[in-house]
Amino acid sequence: MASLFSKLAAFARSPQGRRVTEQVKQAARDPRNKAKAQQLLRKFRKR
Repeated sequence: MASLFSKLAAFARSPQGRRVTEQVKQAARDPRNKAKAQQLLRKFRKR
């Protein structure tokens, strides 16, 4: 399990990982995506 975490950490530090991180941050700021995420959370909380 430690190797998986270290691989993820290494990827996050790489240029490609930084690009992916920035894309995820942009998607999280988008109001439409935020609404979708909140809707999914409400759906799972009802169960």
